[in-house]
Amino acid sequence: MPDRSAGLLLFRRAEGGLELFLVHPGGPFWANKDDGAWSIPKGLYEDGEDALAAARREFVEEVGTPVDGDVIALGEFRLPSGKRLSAWAIEGDLDPATVASNTFEMEWPPRSGKRAQFPEVDRAAWFEPDAARRKLTKGQLPLLAAFLRLPR
Repeated sequence: MPDRSAGLLLFRRAEGGLELFLVHPGGPFWANKDDGAWSIPKGLYEDGEDALAAARREFVEEVGTPVDGDVIALGEFRLPSGKRLSAWAIEGDLDPATVASNTFEMEWPPRSGKRAQFPEVDRAAWFEPDAARRKLTKGQLPLLAAFLRLPR
């Protein structure tokens, strides 16, 4: 069975219309990538774990702040990696400057034998839908399309 992940698409209604909260992955691989590199806060979950509870947990781990409120199911999406992503939208607001992500450790530089820690998320921002379409990874574009099809 492919890995499964779950995530939340935070959105808000601003003067100019809808804005979507996206995060940029930390670590050296993503450091110089922008368009096509951003994501919703998400992460893996185990068999038997509630996907929505996992999405909420991953949001806190990657952003540092819980979000409450009613969620809107966007569906399950197959990512290019083969993973299955279950996603929900939730209306809310937070300041991207307050993002405090957990960290991960990896060998860096490669084959050096040295270990380094990096934030799982190195920054976050609000984007209007057209900009979000450019920023999101290709595999997450269908969840954005599902969100934008929702009645407002």
